[in-house]
Amino acid sequence: MKNIKIEVTLEELLLLTTLMSDQLFRREFIDPKMPGYKGDPEELAKGKDLVVRFKSMAREASGSAVIAR
Repeated sequence: MKNIKIEVTLEELLLLTTLMSDQLFRREFIDPKMPGYKGDPEELAKGKDLVVRFKSMAREASGSAVIAR
């Protein structure tokens, strides 16, 4: 798998993390209730890991121990 690099501000990183968390919540709890929905547990797990990585990066960038959401 090829790695890519992007540059974002701390505010953009926090926004992306929030949007990703919201989408994962939808995929885990709301979408499965829709008729015909076929989830991918592996993709969901990868998404959750990615959110954790992004939150960790945001914590490091802000110098804060806690990032909301």
